[in-house]
Amino acid sequence: MSASLTCSSLSFAWPDGTSVLSGLDAAFGPGRTGLVGVNGSGKSTLLRLLAGELTPSGGTVRAVGEVGYLPQNVTLDTALRVDEALGVAARRAALHAIEAGDASEEHFETVGDDWDVEERALAALGELGLGHLGLDRTVAEVSGGESVLLRLAALLLRRPEVLLLDEPTNNLDLYARRRLYAAVSAWPGVLVVVSHDRGLLELADRIADLRSGEITWYGGSFSAYEQALAVEQEAAERMVRVAGTDLRRQRRELADAHVKLARRKRYGQKMYDTKREPRAVMNQRKRSAQESAGKHRLMHEEKLAEARERLDEAVEAVRDDDEIRIELPYTAVPPGRAVLTLRDLETAHGACARGGL
Repeated sequence: MSASLTCSSLSFAWPDGTSVLSGLDAAFGPGRTGLVGVNGSGKSTLLRLLAGELTPSGGTVRAVGEVGYLPQNVTLDTALRVDEALGVAARRAALHAIEAGDASEEHFETVGDDWDVEERALAALGELGLGHLGLDRTVAEVSGGESVLLRLAALLLRRPEVLLLDEPTNNLDLYARRRLYAAVSAWPGVLVVVSHDRGLLELADRIADLRSGEITWYGGSFSAYEQALAVEQEAAERMVRVAGTDLRRQRRELADAHVKLARRKRYGQKMYDTKREPRAVMNQRKRSAQESAGKHRLMHEEKLAEARERLDEAVEAVRDDDEIRIELPYTAVPPGRAVLTLRDLETAHGACARGGL
C-alpha cells in the first residue's frame, strides 16, 4: 500500500474555544502538495495535526507510512554534536567500538543493518550543502539557516514515507534554498509543504488552498494555481455585476407593481363610491382585487429577496486576500512616560548631537 495521509471530519479548537477546523475531509497522496492560504487560515495547525503534534477535538488522522515533520521554528540544543542532532550518534559510536575490536553483542544490536550510517549521514549533509560541518562539530557552531537544514537532514536519514514541512525556507540564504529545492524535487514519497516561498511552491504537483476551514484542490504548480484562481475571480466578479443588475431590476419592478396596485385600488374605490354596480358585486370584486394585489406584491418581494441572496453569494465568492489587516495591542507604556533618553549622542557619520533626545 502506498504512503498517504487522510483526515476525516477533522476538527480542532484552541483551549479558549477559538475554532480553527470543523469537519475537514482531505487526503494527501504521493507527490508534492503545496498547502496555501491566508494568514490565520490554519495551515500550520493542520500540519501539526497531521504530524500528531496536536490532538484533534474531533475526527481522525490516518497515516500510512512513517511521518517526518519539520516545524516552522526549529530549536536545537546548542550542546549537541551534529551526529546527535542527526540521530546517528549511538549507531556511530557502536560502529567505532566494533572497528576498535569490541565485539560486544549490544554494539551489533545497536548498529543493526545500518553499517553505512556514517556514509549516509555525510551524504545527507552534503546533499543539503552542509558537508563542511562534519559529524563532530556542535550545533552551537552552525547558523540558524544551517540548523533548519540540519533538522531536515535528520529527517532524510530516517527515510519517512511522509514528509511535512512548515515554512522550511525561513532563515535560508539563496544557496541554502536551492539545496532545499533540490531535496524537495527528489523526494519520492508524500510531501506536504506550507510556504510563502513561490520558488518552493513552483515545485508542487498540486496546490491545496485552505480557506474558511475547507480545502480546494488545484492541479499543477503555484503559477497554475494563480491562473486558475484568476479565472475563478473574474467569473465571480462578473456574477456580482450580473446579480447587482438583477437586484436593481427587481427593485424597479416592485416599485412599478406598487404604483399599479395603488391605481387599481383608487379605481375600485371610485367605482364603489359611484355605485355603478350592485353592492354585492362590488364587494366581491374588491375582495378579488385585494387577493390578487397581495399575491402580486408577494411575488415581487420574493423575487427581490432572491436577487439579494444571489448578490450576497456572488460577493462572498470574490476574494479580498489583497487586503492587509493588522491588529496591534495597546501599548503598555502610559502617555508621557520617558522610555529612553539619549544625551550628547555621537553618530557614526555627521556632527555630534548636543543635548538630550
